[in-house]
Amino acid sequence: MSYEVIIIGAGSMGMAAGYYLSNKGKKVLLIDAFDPPHTEGSHHGETRIIRHAYGEGENYVPLALRAQELWLALEKESNGKLFLQTGVLNVGAPDSAFIKNVIKSGETYSLPVEVLTAAEMNKRWPGFQFTDDLIGCFEKNSGVLMVEDCIRSYRELAEKNGTVLKTNTTVTSIEATESSVTVKTDCEVFTGEKLIVTAGKGTGPILSTLGLELPLQPVRKTFSWFDSDEAVYRMNQFPAFAVNYPNSDELYYGFPSIDGAGVKIGRHDEGHPVQPGEKLADFGTIPDDKQDVKGFAERFLSREMPLKYGKTCVYTNTPDSDFIIDKHPDLKNVFFACGFSGHGFKFASVVGEILSQMIMDGKTEMDISAFAIDRF
Repeated sequence: MSYEVIIIGAGSMGMAAGYYLSNKGKKVLLIDAFDPPHTEGSHHGETRIIRHAYGEGENYVPLALRAQELWLALEKESNGKLFLQTGVLNVGAPDSAFIKNVIKSGETYSLPVEVLTAAEMNKRWPGFQFTDDLIGCFEKNSGVLMVEDCIRSYRELAEKNGTVLKTNTTVTSIEATESSVTVKTDCEVFTGEKLIVTAGKGTGPILSTLGLELPLQPVRKTFSWFDSDEAVYRMNQFPAFAVNYPNSDELYYGFPSIDGAGVKIGRHDEGHPVQPGEKLADFGTIPDDKQDVKGFAERFLSREMPLKYGKTCVYTNTPDSDFIIDKHPDLKNVFFACGFSGHGFKFASVVGEILSQMIMDGKTEMDISAFAIDRF
């Protein structure tokens, strides 16, 4: 069977790219080793934060703003509730790079960022107990994405447009020339004109078969839910948040209690390196799984929040924690997006659009020069 575009990896960016290409009338094949949305990658766990004033650098802001537009458009087309405008509170020391970037990007792009003292934060949201060495930057227009629902919406709409999705299918080999690609799986062989690889932790091994070695390191991560006082921590009463410890690289993130699930907390930095095909250790088998987030909750939220349960996921990190979005230097019909380093899901909509533009026009309207592979 022959297609105009074959996409390997139908998680976040791949599923979005499949949708946008199908909207342009392209004949698309999506291949995934599992059945998205699933729990084997980086897109599960119910929720992800979308921030606009960006602590990781202001070059991300145009992408975040376009991503927000696309999420709202998807929400409208799918008739589902994909975005919750909880607001997002970014917290850190006044002189931290994280907070400086949030404030600077807010000023550069005229975003509504409200700077608050610790006392002001604790008064507005009594569930916090921040110390005076911290300040906060509150973005009222930011919030939370319902991740599995986002993936499901893209999938349903792409399939409605005629996209073919092969689930629970393992790619065994790829052959590519500048004009065609042949993808062999454990059950079929497919040919296409162009190829996109968005396979998360599997992207490195796949691209290495095409002579391209990328500096990608999959890392095991966890996130946890805590029993919490709904009167204090429920959605519409409490914001999503990101907190950078003073004089430290430690960065935690969290969510209000949505539908009574309890407060969700995760640690963004560190993690345990894994191999691309390695089965992740169950939550709780590593002491840090519980200790880190419990310590954070007791320090900045409440000691009366017992941990309910946790889950594992995977970050695929680059050395600089910035994304890789590019095309193969020798095969101009092979494109890829990877290395999202734990802060990529909010951008899945716009990355999908970018990949579709690269396929259609050979270029994109967005500035992705910072994500080229030649920086390594």
